[in-house]
Amino acid sequence: MPCHALMVQGTTSDAGKSTLVAALCRILQRHGVRVAPFKPQNMALNSAVTVDGGEIGRAQALQALACGLQPHTDFNPVLLKPTTDKQAQVVIHGKVAVDLDAKAYHEYKPRAMGAVLESWARLTAAYDCVLVEGAGSPAEINLRARDIANMGFAEAVDCPVIIVADIDRGGVFAHLVGTLELLSPSEQNRVIGFVINRFRGDIGLLESGLTWLEERTGKPVLGVLPYLHGLMLDAEDAIATAAIGDKRCAKLKVVAPAYPRTSNHNDLDPLRLHPEVDFCWVGPGETPPAADLLVLPGSKAVRADIDWLRTQGWEQAIRKHLRYGGKVIGLCGGYQMLGNVIHDPLGLEGRPGSTPGLAVLDVETTLETEKQLRNVSGYLSLPGLPAMSGYEIHLGVTRGAGLAEAAVELADGRRDGAISADGQVFATYCHGLFDHPQALTALLAWAGMTESQQVDFAARREADLDRLADSVEAAIDWSKLRTAWPECPL
Repeated sequence: MPCHALMVQGTTSDAGKSTLVAALCRILQRHGVRVAPFKPQNMALNSAVTVDGGEIGRAQALQALACGLQPHTDFNPVLLKPTTDKQAQVVIHGKVAVDLDAKAYHEYKPRAMGAVLESWARLTAAYDCVLVEGAGSPAEINLRARDIANMGFAEAVDCPVIIVADIDRGGVFAHLVGTLELLSPSEQNRVIGFVINRFRGDIGLLESGLTWLEERTGKPVLGVLPYLHGLMLDAEDAIATAAIGDKRCAKLKVVAPAYPRTSNHNDLDPLRLHPEVDFCWVGPGETPPAADLLVLPGSKAVRADIDWLRTQGWEQAIRKHLRYGGKVIGLCGGYQMLGNVIHDPLGLEGRPGSTPGLAVLDVETTLETEKQLRNVSGYLSLPGLPAMSGYEIHLGVTRGAGLAEAAVELADGRRDGAISADGQVFATYCHGLFDHPQALTALLAWAGMTESQQVDFAARREADLDRLADSVEAAIDWSKLRTAWPECPL
């Protein structure tokens, strides 16, 4: 039986591509279809460690979960991780291949396309259906040549395309019509219909516009998806700042700096979700507020981001916070910042050199070429030895006397991170630390909230995937979709 494929492209970034693919993955999986996600090329600083020991974009890990699968590097064969505004680390099949600026990567794209097609061949041989997510917009004229992320890929493998647009932003009809107009005739023919995302209000008021759109373009509107408040799914790249739920009963104030190259910021989503935690990100130009707990998240350019922290007044704020008895958690790059110095002799994240750390922990870090990529489990070195699970994804190796008391005891026998001698600082390379209910409760107790509700972030993610799938399944006009896509496996 041949594999069926469908690609979701968007009029803009954050139009709803990732969530629509995740929803369709869960819908097909619930109907017994062997389905897999695929994103040829992703640019994101949020990544996940795969079952085959590589890394892929966080959105594809979420989509794999929606399919009931372990994340695999074939689901996202090309991942670009920006280190500056002009340069990115290029990850091919889960492993770092090269660091390139935008012009050099344009020349590299044919090689990247080879990796994309290798993964595509393996997936289409193994699954009944592959649901593909595009990147950005297919109407970005300057990126059309050698495109491997949108229509360039769809044309290469002869895949039908849905275009999704976000009505909450405004201008949805202009977005859809304009995008279609900027495609070549063969690409226009490849588009089988539109989906409008994040609609709120009376759909009757939209119907005249939908009729006009179908008449104007000759393409069906396959569904209008409602705005789902409080949906808690991993963001692909942009930091999610909105609080989840009512925080009037919050017992603990937690803040984190949103530095320019923040990576794996979804680590902190369980804090946004917790009903008793008042959590906020602090951006550029904002004064770090008083808090019970400061969390320094991961970073893709640690030396540059610690320089940013200093210009924003965070070094003084952290020292004052510790003098007054506050607690600090450092995750991955945040852990490295808490040491005495960060060495980058090979220039892996910028110019070669060393940068002073915050000197809160008596350790120093050297960035080395071999990236550490592994899923981990174990327990925290806190009262009750709470269980934890997560993943490591870092270049740095950290050494020093400050490692005397480890933060995490790992199941493979390794000891990770550090707890400061005064008990105020907890630092680790383990991402996903707050996802485990026991670990989250223990860390909040360590920070001062001795009694708290238990929050299971993984269970909430699963529930929200089902909620999303239910909503999309009800909103899609399946008769229109089957007409436009005769290979539809439902």
